Amino acid sequence: MQVAEAVHRYGQPFGTRVVPVYGGQAIGQQLRSFRRGVDVVVATPGRAVDHLNRGSLDLARVEVVVLDEADEMLDMGFAEDLDTILSATPEGRQTALFSATISSQIARISKRHLHDPVRVTVKPERRDRGTDGRVRQVAFVVRRADKPAALGRILDLEDPASALVFARTRGEVDDLAERLAAHGHDAAALHGGMVQEQRDRILSRFRDGDLDVLVATDVAARGLDIEHVSHVVNYDIPSNPDAYVHRIGRTGRAGREGVAITLVEPREHRLLRNIEAATGTRLELAQIPTVADLRERRLEMLRAALRETLLDDGLDRYRAVVEPLADEFDVVDIALAAVSLAGDATSRDGEAEVEIAPATLFDRDERPRRGPGRDRERVGSAARPDRVPGGPQGTRRSGTAAAAGRERDGRGRAGRADATGGWTRLFVGGGRRIGMRPGDLVGAITNEAGVTGDSIGAIQIADAFSLVDVESRQADAIVGALQGATIRGRRLPVRRDREA
Repeated sequence: MQVAEAVHRYGQPFGTRVVPVYGGQAIGQQLRSFRRGVDVVVATPGRAVDHLNRGSLDLARVEVVVLDEADEMLDMGFAEDLDTILSATPEGRQTALFSATISSQIARISKRHLHDPVRVTVKPERRDRGTDGRVRQVAFVVRRADKPAALGRILDLEDPASALVFARTRGEVDDLAERLAAHGHDAAALHGGMVQEQRDRILSRFRDGDLDVLVATDVAARGLDIEHVSHVVNYDIPSNPDAYVHRIGRTGRAGREGVAITLVEPREHRLLRNIEAATGTRLELAQIPTVADLRERRLEMLRAALRETLLDDGLDRYRAVVEPLADEFDVVDIALAAVSLAGDATSRDGEAEVEIAPATLFDRDERPRRGPGRDRERVGSAARPDRVPGGPQGTRRSGTAAAAGRERDGRGRAGRADATGGWTRLFVGGGRRIGMRPGDLVGAITNEAGVTGDSIGAIQIADAFSLVDVESRQADAIVGALQGATIRGRRLPVRRDREA
């Protein structure tokens, strides 16, 4: 899509017609574009082969073929598709192949489909000393079980304007996004298991600054062109140094400064050294922030916010609150109480209080023998596939919790209903940790808002929050009614879900 947009922009003075072709888009729209005639087709290999098999894409008159990111396409298993596409093009075409690396497989394709090619090698950009530090590269050594809590703590301390977190699997991406959202971050997941419409919506929110953290797989984040990413986090250290370079290249763009953070397990010493050797950069080894570090950081932010507020006008409306108290208490004590309340309101959901054991790198030969109690999982159970990180012992992940993570991306019943405008998803700030059950939410909505059970759709309950689908025409009334009510003996925040 990005390439098609660029071709359209550059080709406007010449009336160039371009169409993007990919699997997430309705095929009917692509067929209509083909029937009208196009000059440039920008396609993913799989959908291009699909059109070839249908007979809807005729490559007999193609003059130029460009294979972009050829190494990545081969890594994703498109070698056979590329052979099929290139075999359908005329012998006299011009072919350009772009690749970060020239593997034996790429060399084979080049020998078969390129005739007397000229090889062009682009040398790495030489930077002045003043620009060497444009991207600060930091590694934190942390045990696998401690990674979820460590990630939350690092993000709290860094307070990134826009962070891109890379994880290996779709399940890990969903779990991390759900955990970060439950602890107050504006986070969302991005991976190949989502339909194109969902991915477009998430990326649009990230570009617009509505999301602070985007958790993604490598494949989903491939080719992202977002200039304002301030932090890139490697939740899992890449085994390939080239993948590391691709990842951290998402920050520090257009002359901006950026931060690249990598979480390294003690046994991954050699992977880190390989990256340092390949990039010619020594990564800074840092300690996981302590609880005291986070408290000091929050106090600094609070001091800055207070200073900014004091410099602005508009405080007179609070004078009626302070002046009566000043007759009874010292003004400094009143200010301390106000700061205490403000600090409590801005703190995260207890994540920082979890203990994270210190860890150090070691080579295979240096690795200590595992004994009773050594390397015990101290935070969460992220390494266990049947658990969701949620506390010192972790919380077993049920099917409902898994569904809740997916529902936040707009799938399931609510996603289909939203498309017709009939349903609205509500966020309730309480979940399994306080004993929330579907019956509690149904009872609260029907009793407080005076609606029938037919107005309530799908309910998903996660550890720290719940999602409820309600009829759109009743949504505002239900939100208003629940904001003044108690659920499970508590007053909980209720609002329209930001993903809806």
